[in-house]
Amino acid sequence: MEATVDEYIAKLRDVFYEVKRVLTDDGTLWLNIADCYAGSMKGSMFYPESDSTIGSKEAGRKGIIGAFAGRPLPKYDMPRKNLMGIPWRVAFALQSDGWILRQDIIWDKTNCMPESVKDRCTRSHEYIFLFAKQPRYFYDNAAIAEPVAQSTEKRLSQNIEGQRGSDRLGYKTMHAVGGSLAAFGPPQSRRRSGNKKRKARPVPGAKENGYAGSVPYEYITMLRNKRDVWHMSVSKRRGINHFAVFPEELAETCIRAGTKEGDIVLDPFMGSGTTVKVAHRLGREAIGIDINQEYIEQFREE
Repeated sequence: MEATVDEYIAKLRDVFYEVKRVLTDDGTLWLNIADCYAGSMKGSMFYPESDSTIGSKEAGRKGIIGAFAGRPLPKYDMPRKNLMGIPWRVAFALQSDGWILRQDIIWDKTNCMPESVKDRCTRSHEYIFLFAKQPRYFYDNAAIAEPVAQSTEKRLSQNIEGQRGSDRLGYKTMHAVGGSLAAFGPPQSRRRSGNKKRKARPVPGAKENGYAGSVPYEYITMLRNKRDVWHMSVSKRRGINHFAVFPEELAETCIRAGTKEGDIVLDPFMGSGTTVKVAHRLGREAIGIDINQEYIEQFREE
């Protein structure tokens, strides 16, 4: 609704200033935000001086002129069709406000909306930014671990010690390896090193002498750290009067990684209520806020 990009970002900064104020010191912020193009989806009413379709069927398609009548005309300091870079503009603004920008994650929308555009690729992704207040924060890596690739599972399952190996390097016998040490965490590091004879270690979860490197060989699992490209379809929820419903899988991944049971999840842009719904299902408390009262009532009735 804002007249300029700067005004839009300024309002988001105000919101996340309050979010940071109420967030626990070891808490995290997961921000899903999409990009847009200058001049896109705005019709002739937003650029009347350059649009030749004024008064035409195209100009009034879907009633956009009537729907936005009386609102200020947004103007951007860039030519039409420019990708505006909204996600990164917001991310850098929050970074300047003291947030730690820990990671950018790509949501690969596996069933994205087709586009008829002929001069660029179809957009099929959105950004998810992970922010933290402090360098050390709560993050449950194991809760969102994903299966390794089949080729990796096959490689890690090899009996390395039983291999004859190769001496083509001329100075030592070479056995198959699975990559760099610790690339898959302590269990795979143990298997990759081929060292089964290390001193007794506690089972996973025990805190004897720390956790790092303490998982015994027999507890190896075929899991790896979750990658930063998330392949998820868009939401299939029906009967929801909201234009941007993200999938429950996305909310669940963020909630599992950033909280534990009993924690409180805050969504300052609740929309259709996906985050609140998933948080309750996972045993978390949840607070949802939205400027649109209709969305709130809709969620209560669902």
